[in-house]
Amino acid sequence: MIQALLITIHVVVCLFLIIVVLLQSGKAADLAGAFGGMGSQTAFGPRGSATLLSKATTISAIVFMLTSISLSIVATRGAGVSAAPVLERHGSTTTKSVPVTPVPAKAPVQVPAQPAK
Repeated sequence: MIQALLITIHVVVCLFLIIVVLLQSGKAADLAGAFGGMGSQTAFGPRGSATLLSKATTISAIVFMLTSISLSIVATRGAGVSAAPVLERHGSTTTKSVPVTPVPAKAPVQVPAQPAK
């Protein structure tokens, strides 16, 4: 039940994050940036106040990471029921290995040489 809820939240946050990131404009998206103007010469672009889209991106990225970690924890808890090896869990018994006796190789067959024509 908790896993289904986490998956639902995770998918919704994924879709929201995709939409929010695609709606944002790039740092050098103005006309001066297209022609190599001074606006695109700075290292990280001008630092303005955080817009609503950038705040939504940050929050949705944090929720995405938290749901990812939570889903991985829930998945490993369900899978780690037994710490026994796989063969022991499925009822296989260990058998003693028997050494294989080597078979002697056969001598190569000699083909008689044919006279050159």
